[in-house]
Amino acid sequence: MLMFLETERLVLRPFTDADADGLFALHDDPGVMRFINGGRPANRSEVRDRELPRLMRHHPGFGRGYLAAEERGGGGFLGWFEFRPLGAAAPGAVELGYRLNRAAWGRGHATEGARALIRVGFTELGAERVTANTMAVNARSRRVMEKAGLTFLRAFRGDWPEAIEGSEHGEVAYELTRAVWERQRARLSPGSGR
Repeated sequence: MLMFLETERLVLRPFTDADADGLFALHDDPGVMRFINGGRPANRSEVRDRELPRLMRHHPGFGRGYLAAEERGGGGFLGWFEFRPLGAAAPGAVELGYRLNRAAWGRGHATEGARALIRVGFTELGAERVTANTMAVNARSRRVMEKAGLTFLRAFRGDWPEAIEGSEHGEVAYELTRAVWERQRARLSPGSGR
């Protein structure tokens, strides 16, 4: 069950009520929210009363679907990672997502957290496929997906309640299957002859 995970530089842990201020600051940053809602300001009570409880949800037999991210060694709140089952319609499929504050951008934190979650998903949680989506114009997020081992699957048009700049270019889906991940690991492992 996914409840807590440490990497070289990150701690991924369940959300608590104490994360409300950090979560509000994250969701109130127009740069962070640019590809989510066009960068609109957040509403503090909505973040506290709707968003935080959603991120605290437990998925039976799987664990937390969203984990707060902070720097190891007592570092501050960096944001969150999503790693949750897609449900009965897609058994064995898990959705990967991430939202980190600007201080974490360009430092490899998103890739590090994504790779760790993928490893746990395939080795401990029984995942067969990891998927991720973003706006087609979100080059940074697409690069994280690629560095984490996911490959482009398809472009599609999402159903946006409100169009935001760039949404006219559609969205993209990426995926990584357990079989491909195992082949990637075998190629990179010591003694593989490569």
